[in-house]
Amino acid sequence: MTAFRLDIRRAASLAETAKALADVLPAYAHVFPADTAAPILVKPNLNANMNALTGNTTDLRLLCALLGHLRDAGYSDVTVGEGTNSGFYRNKIGVIGRLMVDKAAARFGCPVVDLNHVPGKPVAFENGVTAMVAAPVADAALVINLPKLKTHFEAGMSVCLKNLMGCLVGQENKKKTHQSLAANIVNLNLAVRPGLHIVDALIAMEGLGPTRGTPLRLDTLIFGENPYLIDLACARMAGFPPEKVRPLAEARRRGLVTPEMDAFCDGLSLPLLAGRPLAPPVAGRIASFIHSPARQKYFLAVRNTALFRYLAGTDWFGALLFKTGLRQDVFCREEMRCDGLTLDRAACDDCGVCRDFCPSGLDPADVAAMGGHPDCLGCLYCFLTCPRKALAFHGEQGFLAEQLRQYDALVRTLGRPGR
Repeated sequence: MTAFRLDIRRAASLAETAKALADVLPAYAHVFPADTAAPILVKPNLNANMNALTGNTTDLRLLCALLGHLRDAGYSDVTVGEGTNSGFYRNKIGVIGRLMVDKAAARFGCPVVDLNHVPGKPVAFENGVTAMVAAPVADAALVINLPKLKTHFEAGMSVCLKNLMGCLVGQENKKKTHQSLAANIVNLNLAVRPGLHIVDALIAMEGLGPTRGTPLRLDTLIFGENPYLIDLACARMAGFPPEKVRPLAEARRRGLVTPEMDAFCDGLSLPLLAGRPLAPPVAGRIASFIHSPARQKYFLAVRNTALFRYLAGTDWFGALLFKTGLRQDVFCREEMRCDGLTLDRAACDDCGVCRDFCPSGLDPADVAAMGGHPDCLGCLYCFLTCPRKALAFHGEQGFLAEQLRQYDALVRTLGRPGR
Protein backbone atom coordinates (compact mmCIF):
# COMPACT_ATOMS: atom_id res chain seq x y z
CA MET A 1 0.00 0.00 0.00
CA THR A 2 1.23 3.50 -0.83
CA ALA A 3 2.35 5.44 2.26
CA PHE A 4 0.11 8.41 2.99
CA ARG A 5 0.48 11.13 5.59
CA LEU A 6 -2.17 13.32 7.14
CA ASP A 7 -1.78 15.32 10.34
CA ILE A 8 -4.76 16.50 12.35
CA ARG A 9 -4.28 18.90 15.23
CA ARG A 10 -6.59 20.75 17.58
CA ALA A 11 -6.23 24.50 18.13
CA ALA A 12 -8.50 27.09 19.71
CA SER A 13 -6.35 30.24 19.81
CA LEU A 14 -3.44 31.94 18.06
CA ALA A 15 -0.98 30.39 20.51
CA GLU A 16 -2.38 26.89 20.00
CA THR A 17 -2.41 27.38 16.22
CA ALA A 18 1.23 28.49 16.26
CA LYS A 19 2.14 25.49 18.41
CA ALA A 20 0.36 23.13 16.00
CA LEU A 21 2.42 24.55 13.14
CA ALA A 22 5.65 24.27 15.13
CA ASP A 23 4.86 20.65 16.02
CA VAL A 24 3.75 19.48 12.56
CA LEU A 25 5.68 21.42 9.92
CA PRO A 26 9.09 19.85 10.64
CA ALA A 27 7.63 16.62 9.23
CA TYR A 28 7.08 18.50 5.94
CA ALA A 29 10.53 20.09 5.82
CA HIS A 30 11.17 18.40 2.45
CA VAL A 31 8.54 20.58 0.72
CA PHE A 32 10.15 23.85 1.79
CA PRO A 33 12.81 25.48 -0.41
CA ALA A 34 16.40 25.04 0.76
CA ASP A 35 17.01 28.62 -0.35
CA THR A 36 15.35 30.93 2.19
CA ALA A 37 15.22 33.65 -0.48
CA ALA A 38 13.07 31.51 -2.78
CA PRO A 39 9.53 32.82 -3.42
CA ILE A 40 6.72 31.30 -1.35
CA LEU A 41 3.08 32.02 -2.19
CA VAL A 42 0.50 31.60 0.59
CA LYS A 43 -2.98 31.09 -0.89
CA PRO A 44 -5.84 31.66 1.60
CA ASN A 45 -9.55 31.42 0.85
CA LEU A 46 -10.93 34.95 0.70
CA ASN A 47 -14.16 34.14 -1.07
CA ALA A 48 -16.15 37.11 0.22
CA ASN A 49 -16.11 39.91 2.78
CA MET A 50 -17.80 37.66 5.34
CA ASN A 51 -14.97 36.98 7.76
CA ALA A 52 -13.66 33.65 9.08
CA LEU A 53 -16.10 33.64 12.00
CA THR A 54 -18.94 32.86 9.58
CA GLY A 55 -17.08 29.82 8.26
CA ASN A 56 -16.54 31.49 4.90
CA THR A 57 -12.92 32.66 4.73
CA THR A 58 -9.48 31.69 6.04
CA ASP A 59 -8.98 32.51 9.71
CA LEU A 60 -6.53 35.31 10.45
CA ARG A 61 -5.23 33.25 13.38
CA LEU A 62 -3.97 30.61 10.95
CA LEU A 63 -2.61 33.16 8.50
CA CYS A 64 -0.74 35.09 11.21
CA ALA A 65 0.64 31.92 12.79
CA LEU A 66 1.91 30.67 9.42
CA LEU A 67 3.48 33.98 8.39
CA GLY A 68 5.16 34.17 11.78
CA HIS A 69 6.47 30.63 11.37
CA LEU A 70 7.88 31.39 7.93
CA ARG A 71 9.50 34.60 9.16
CA ASP A 72 11.11 32.81 12.08
CA ALA A 73 12.38 30.11 9.70
CA GLY A 74 14.19 32.84 7.76
CA TYR A 75 12.10 32.95 4.58
CA SER A 76 12.35 36.45 3.16
CA ASP A 77 10.19 36.31 0.02
CA VAL A 78 6.70 35.36 1.21
CA THR A 79 3.63 36.71 -0.60
CA VAL A 80 -0.03 36.29 0.26
CA GLY A 81 -2.03 35.95 -2.94
CA GLU A 82 -5.73 35.49 -3.69
CA GLY A 83 -8.13 36.32 -6.46
CA THR A 84 -11.46 36.93 -4.75
CA ASN A 85 -14.68 35.85 -6.38
CA SER A 86 -16.13 37.35 -9.51
CA GLY A 87 -18.96 39.35 -7.97
CA PHE A 88 -16.69 41.34 -5.68
CA TYR A 89 -14.16 41.70 -8.47
CA ARG A 90 -16.87 42.98 -10.82
CA ASN A 91 -18.17 45.43 -8.22
CA LYS A 92 -14.63 46.69 -7.46
CA ILE A 93 -14.93 45.69 -3.79
CA GLY A 94 -11.60 45.07 -2.05
CA VAL A 95 -12.20 41.89 -0.06
CA ILE A 96 -8.53 41.62 0.94
CA GLY A 97 -8.69 44.97 2.72
CA ARG A 98 -12.12 44.37 4.24
CA LEU A 99 -10.89 41.14 5.84
CA MET A 100 -7.77 42.92 7.16
CA VAL A 101 -5.53 40.42 5.39
CA ASP A 102 -3.30 43.22 4.13
CA LYS A 103 -2.79 44.51 7.68
CA ALA A 104 -2.10 41.00 8.98
CA ALA A 105 0.50 40.33 6.27
CA ALA A 106 2.14 43.74 6.77
CA ARG A 107 2.90 42.82 10.38
CA PHE A 108 5.27 40.18 9.01
CA GLY A 109 6.64 42.27 6.15
CA CYS A 110 4.73 40.29 3.53
CA PRO A 111 3.06 41.84 0.48
CA VAL A 112 -0.47 40.88 -0.52
CA VAL A 113 -1.29 40.45 -4.19
CA ASP A 114 -4.76 40.42 -5.73
CA LEU A 115 -4.35 37.63 -8.25
CA ASN A 116 -7.18 39.06 -10.33
CA HIS A 117 -4.84 41.83 -11.49
CA VAL A 118 -1.54 40.15 -12.36
CA PRO A 119 -0.06 38.58 -15.50
CA GLY A 120 -1.08 35.00 -16.18
CA LYS A 121 0.29 31.77 -17.55
CA PRO A 122 -1.78 29.31 -19.60
CA VAL A 123 -3.48 26.25 -18.16
CA ALA A 124 -5.33 23.71 -20.29
CA PHE A 125 -9.03 23.30 -19.49
CA GLU A 126 -11.63 20.97 -21.00
CA ASN A 127 -12.64 21.11 -24.67
CA GLY A 128 -9.55 22.97 -25.79
CA VAL A 129 -10.18 25.98 -23.54
CA THR A 130 -7.14 27.79 -22.14
CA ALA A 131 -7.33 29.71 -18.86
CA MET A 132 -4.74 31.92 -17.23
CA VAL A 133 -3.36 31.11 -13.79
CA ALA A 134 -1.67 33.95 -11.90
CA ALA A 135 2.05 34.19 -12.60
CA PRO A 136 3.01 34.65 -8.92
CA VAL A 137 1.42 31.24 -8.27
CA ALA A 138 3.02 29.53 -11.26
CA ASP A 139 6.44 31.02 -10.48
CA ALA A 140 6.52 30.29 -6.73
CA ALA A 141 9.03 27.77 -5.42
CA LEU A 142 6.35 26.67 -2.95
CA VAL A 143 2.60 27.29 -2.87
CA ILE A 144 0.97 26.79 0.53
CA ASN A 145 -2.77 26.30 0.21
CA LEU A 146 -4.95 27.45 3.14
CA PRO A 147 -8.47 26.30 2.23
CA LYS A 148 -11.49 26.64 4.45
CA LEU A 149 -13.48 23.52 5.25
CA LYS A 150 -17.02 24.28 4.09
CA THR A 151 -19.89 22.92 2.11
CA HIS A 152 -20.49 24.37 -1.36
CA PHE A 153 -23.78 24.38 -3.22
CA GLU A 154 -22.12 23.80 -6.62
CA ALA A 155 -19.15 21.59 -5.76
CA GLY A 156 -20.56 19.75 -2.72
CA MET A 157 -17.64 20.67 -0.49
CA SER A 158 -14.90 23.26 -0.82
CA VAL A 159 -11.55 22.21 0.59
CA CYS A 160 -8.13 21.93 -1.09
CA LEU A 161 -9.20 21.28 -4.68
CA LYS A 162 -11.85 24.00 -4.96
CA ASN A 163 -9.70 26.66 -3.28
CA LEU A 164 -7.35 26.88 -6.26
CA MET A 165 -10.00 28.67 -8.33
CA GLY A 166 -8.74 31.83 -6.65
CA CYS A 167 -5.43 31.35 -8.49
CA LEU A 168 -7.07 32.27 -11.80
CA VAL A 169 -6.68 35.77 -13.20
CA GLY A 170 -9.85 37.83 -13.20
CA GLN A 171 -13.47 37.11 -13.87
CA GLU A 172 -13.01 35.94 -17.44
CA ASN A 173 -10.78 33.05 -16.44
CA LYS A 174 -12.89 32.05 -13.44
CA LYS A 175 -15.93 31.86 -15.75
CA LYS A 176 -14.08 29.34 -17.91
CA THR A 177 -13.89 26.96 -14.96
CA HIS A 178 -17.69 26.75 -14.81
CA GLN A 179 -17.91 25.43 -18.36
CA SER A 180 -16.90 22.03 -16.86
CA LEU A 181 -16.62 22.82 -13.17
CA ALA A 182 -15.41 19.55 -11.62
CA ALA A 183 -13.10 18.64 -14.49
CA ASN A 184 -11.52 22.07 -14.66
CA ILE A 185 -10.94 22.21 -10.90
CA VAL A 186 -8.98 18.96 -11.25
CA ASN A 187 -7.13 20.37 -14.30
CA LEU A 188 -6.17 23.41 -12.27
CA ASN A 189 -4.83 21.28 -9.43
CA LEU A 190 -2.77 19.19 -11.83
CA ALA A 191 -1.24 22.39 -13.21
CA VAL A 192 -0.59 24.31 -9.97
CA ARG A 193 0.26 21.51 -7.48
CA PRO A 194 0.71 23.29 -4.11
CA GLY A 195 3.42 21.63 -2.04
CA LEU A 196 1.56 21.91 1.26
CA HIS A 197 -2.07 22.20 2.31
CA ILE A 198 -3.28 23.35 5.73
CA VAL A 199 -7.04 23.09 6.02
CA ASP A 200 -8.67 25.70 8.22
CA ALA A 201 -11.35 23.89 10.18
CA LEU A 202 -11.04 26.18 13.18
CA ILE A 203 -14.50 27.40 12.23
CA ALA A 204 -16.03 25.42 9.38
CA MET A 205 -19.31 25.86 7.53
CA GLU A 206 -22.20 23.49 6.88
CA GLY A 207 -25.42 23.97 4.98
CA LEU A 208 -25.73 26.40 2.10
CA GLY A 209 -22.07 27.25 1.66
CA PRO A 210 -19.85 28.88 0.71
CA THR A 211 -21.46 32.09 2.00
CA ARG A 212 -24.92 31.41 3.42
CA GLY A 213 -24.29 28.33 5.55
CA THR A 214 -23.94 27.86 9.31
CA PRO A 215 -20.60 28.28 11.11
CA LEU A 216 -19.31 25.38 13.21
CA ARG A 217 -16.50 25.67 15.71
CA LEU A 218 -14.30 22.61 15.20
CA ASP A 219 -10.92 23.92 16.49
CA THR A 220 -9.15 21.69 13.95
CA LEU A 221 -6.29 22.00 11.47
CA ILE A 222 -5.53 19.34 8.84
CA PHE A 223 -2.08 19.15 7.20
CA GLY A 224 -0.96 17.21 4.17
CA GLU A 225 0.62 17.16 0.71
CA ASN A 226 -1.97 15.28 -1.36
CA PRO A 227 -5.08 17.40 -2.00
CA TYR A 228 -7.13 14.42 -3.20
CA LEU A 229 -6.38 12.48 -0.04
CA ILE A 230 -7.10 15.49 2.16
CA ASP A 231 -10.41 16.27 0.48
CA LEU A 232 -11.42 12.61 0.71
CA ALA A 233 -10.47 12.52 4.39
CA CYS A 234 -12.36 15.75 5.09
CA ALA A 235 -15.46 14.35 3.41
CA ARG A 236 -15.21 11.14 5.43
CA MET A 237 -14.60 12.92 8.73
CA ALA A 238 -17.44 15.33 8.04
CA GLY A 239 -19.83 12.49 7.26
CA PHE A 240 -20.24 13.88 3.75
CA PRO A 241 -20.60 11.35 0.88
CA PRO A 242 -17.40 11.69 -1.21
CA GLU A 243 -19.36 10.95 -4.38
CA LYS A 244 -21.35 14.15 -3.72
CA VAL A 245 -18.15 16.22 -3.88
CA ARG A 246 -18.00 16.83 -7.61
CA PRO A 247 -14.25 17.54 -8.02
CA LEU A 248 -13.45 14.53 -5.84
CA ALA A 249 -15.70 12.31 -7.93
CA GLU A 250 -13.97 13.57 -11.08
CA ALA A 251 -10.56 12.91 -9.52
CA ARG A 252 -11.64 9.35 -8.73
CA ARG A 253 -12.78 8.88 -12.33
CA ARG A 254 -9.27 9.83 -13.45
CA GLY A 255 -7.59 7.48 -10.98
CA LEU A 256 -6.31 10.29 -8.76
CA VAL A 257 -8.38 8.95 -5.85
CA THR A 258 -7.44 5.33 -5.30
CA PRO A 259 -8.66 2.35 -3.24
CA GLU A 260 -5.53 2.77 -1.10
CA MET A 261 -6.73 6.26 -0.18
CA ASP A 262 -10.13 4.84 0.72
CA ALA A 263 -8.49 2.28 2.97
CA PHE A 264 -6.36 4.96 4.63
CA CYS A 265 -9.38 7.18 5.29
CA ASP A 266 -11.34 4.22 6.67
CA GLY A 267 -8.86 4.19 9.53
CA LEU A 268 -9.38 7.81 10.53
CA SER A 269 -10.85 8.02 14.00
CA LEU A 270 -11.65 11.71 14.36
CA PRO A 271 -15.17 12.49 13.13
CA LEU A 272 -15.23 16.25 13.19
CA LEU A 273 -18.72 16.49 14.62
CA ALA A 274 -18.65 13.49 16.96
CA GLY A 275 -20.56 11.36 14.50
CA ARG A 276 -22.99 13.98 13.23
CA PRO A 277 -22.52 14.73 9.52
CA LEU A 278 -22.26 18.24 8.16
CA ALA A 279 -25.60 19.45 6.91
CA PRO A 280 -25.58 19.31 3.09
CA PRO A 281 -25.69 22.47 0.94
CA VAL A 282 -29.37 22.34 0.03
CA ALA A 283 -30.29 25.38 -2.06
CA GLY A 284 -33.79 26.64 -2.74
CA ARG A 285 -35.91 25.06 -5.44
CA ILE A 286 -35.10 27.69 -8.06
CA ALA A 287 -31.34 27.59 -7.48
CA SER A 288 -31.28 23.77 -7.28
CA PHE A 289 -33.17 23.51 -10.57
CA ILE A 290 -30.95 25.96 -12.43
CA HIS A 291 -27.62 24.81 -10.98
CA SER A 292 -28.12 21.12 -11.71
CA PRO A 293 -25.29 19.81 -13.95
CA ALA A 294 -27.73 19.28 -16.82
CA ARG A 295 -28.97 22.89 -16.83
CA GLN A 296 -26.08 24.96 -15.53
CA LYS A 297 -24.54 25.49 -18.96
CA TYR A 298 -27.73 27.24 -20.10
CA PHE A 299 -27.72 29.46 -17.01
CA LEU A 300 -24.06 30.31 -17.66
CA ALA A 301 -24.87 31.26 -21.24
CA VAL A 302 -27.55 33.68 -20.00
CA ARG A 303 -25.38 34.97 -17.13
CA ASN A 304 -22.59 35.89 -19.53
CA THR A 305 -24.76 38.13 -21.70
CA ALA A 306 -24.36 41.89 -21.53
CA LEU A 307 -27.99 42.35 -20.43
CA PHE A 308 -27.66 39.95 -17.50
CA ARG A 309 -24.38 41.54 -16.39
CA TYR A 310 -26.04 44.95 -16.49
CA LEU A 311 -29.04 43.75 -14.47
CA ALA A 312 -26.79 41.94 -12.00
CA GLY A 313 -25.12 45.26 -11.25
CA THR A 314 -28.38 46.87 -10.11
CA ASP A 315 -29.50 46.72 -6.50
CA TRP A 316 -33.04 45.51 -7.19
CA PHE A 317 -32.00 42.63 -9.44
CA GLY A 318 -29.17 41.71 -7.10
CA ALA A 319 -31.66 41.50 -4.23
CA LEU A 320 -33.87 39.23 -6.36
CA LEU A 321 -30.94 36.92 -7.15
CA PHE A 322 -30.08 36.75 -3.45
CA LYS A 323 -33.66 35.98 -2.46
CA THR A 324 -33.95 33.13 -4.96
CA GLY A 325 -30.59 31.69 -3.92
CA LEU A 326 -29.00 32.24 -7.33
CA ARG A 327 -26.62 34.66 -5.65
CA GLN A 328 -25.04 33.94 -2.29
CA ASP A 329 -23.45 37.31 -1.63
CA VAL A 330 -24.67 40.81 -0.92
CA PHE A 331 -22.33 43.34 -2.53
CA CYS A 332 -22.36 46.23 -0.07
CA ARG A 333 -20.45 49.21 -1.40
CA GLU A 334 -20.30 51.04 1.93
CA GLU A 335 -16.97 50.63 3.71
CA MET A 336 -16.68 50.05 7.44
CA ARG A 337 -15.04 52.63 9.68
CA CYS A 338 -14.13 51.58 13.20
CA ASP A 339 -13.28 54.49 15.50
CA GLY A 340 -12.58 52.14 18.39
CA LEU A 341 -14.10 49.73 20.88
CA THR A 342 -15.09 50.32 24.47
CA LEU A 343 -15.52 47.69 27.17
CA ASP A 344 -18.49 47.51 29.50
CA ARG A 345 -16.77 46.17 32.61
CA ALA A 346 -20.08 45.31 34.24
CA ALA A 347 -21.07 43.07 31.31
CA CYS A 348 -17.67 41.39 30.95
CA ASP A 349 -17.28 38.15 32.93
CA ASP A 350 -13.68 37.56 31.76
CA CYS A 351 -14.65 34.39 29.87
CA GLY A 352 -11.59 34.72 27.62
CA VAL A 353 -13.41 34.23 24.32
CA CYS A 354 -12.11 37.50 22.92
CA ARG A 355 -8.52 36.51 23.77
CA ASP A 356 -8.91 33.09 22.13
CA PHE A 357 -10.15 34.61 18.89
CA CYS A 358 -7.70 37.52 18.59
CA PRO A 359 -5.34 36.93 15.62
CA SER A 360 -2.69 39.09 17.29
CA GLY A 361 -2.79 37.32 20.64
CA LEU A 362 -3.91 40.48 22.43
CA ASP A 363 -6.26 41.01 25.33
CA PRO A 364 -9.00 43.10 23.72
CA ALA A 365 -10.01 44.43 27.14
CA ASP A 366 -6.57 46.04 27.41
CA VAL A 367 -6.75 47.29 23.81
CA ALA A 368 -10.12 48.93 24.47
CA ALA A 369 -8.86 50.47 27.70
CA MET A 370 -5.77 51.90 25.98
CA GLY A 371 -7.76 53.22 23.02
CA GLY A 372 -5.93 50.94 20.59
CA HIS A 373 -2.74 48.93 20.10
CA PRO A 374 -0.23 48.90 17.21
CA ASP A 375 -0.72 45.14 16.72
CA CYS A 376 -4.52 45.35 16.62
CA LEU A 377 -5.68 44.51 13.09
CA GLY A 378 -9.16 45.98 13.48
CA CYS A 379 -10.63 42.61 12.40
CA LEU A 380 -13.29 42.82 15.15
CA TYR A 381 -13.12 39.10 15.95
CA CYS A 382 -13.31 40.09 19.63
CA PHE A 383 -16.34 42.33 19.19
CA LEU A 384 -18.16 39.76 17.07
CA THR A 385 -17.58 36.74 19.31
CA CYS A 386 -18.17 38.29 22.74
CA PRO A 387 -21.14 36.28 24.07
CA ARG A 388 -22.18 39.04 26.49
CA LYS A 389 -21.82 41.93 24.01
CA ALA A 390 -19.44 43.61 26.45
CA LEU A 391 -17.50 45.32 23.64
CA ALA A 392 -19.19 48.27 21.95
CA PHE A 393 -18.35 49.29 18.38
CA HIS A 394 -17.95 52.98 17.51
CA GLY A 395 -17.97 54.16 13.92
CA GLU A 396 -19.81 53.22 10.73
CA GLN A 397 -20.66 49.54 10.25
CA GLY A 398 -20.84 49.76 6.45
CA PHE A 399 -20.55 46.31 4.86
CA LEU A 400 -20.26 44.72 8.33
CA ALA A 401 -23.95 45.40 8.88
CA GLU A 402 -24.85 42.62 6.45
CA GLN A 403 -22.69 40.10 8.31
CA LEU A 404 -24.31 41.16 11.58
CA ARG A 405 -27.75 40.79 10.02
CA GLN A 406 -27.08 37.23 8.89
CA TYR A 407 -24.66 35.94 11.51
CA ASP A 408 -24.51 37.99 14.70
CA ALA A 409 -26.41 35.55 16.90
CA LEU A 410 -24.64 32.50 15.45
CA VAL A 411 -21.14 33.93 15.78
CA ARG A 412 -21.68 34.92 19.40
CA THR A 413 -22.27 31.25 20.25
CA LEU A 414 -18.82 30.24 18.95
CA GLY A 415 -17.31 30.77 22.38
CA ARG A 416 -18.74 27.40 23.41
CA PRO A 417 -16.20 24.78 22.27
CA GLY A 418 -17.59 21.69 20.58
CA ARG A 419 -20.99 23.16 19.76
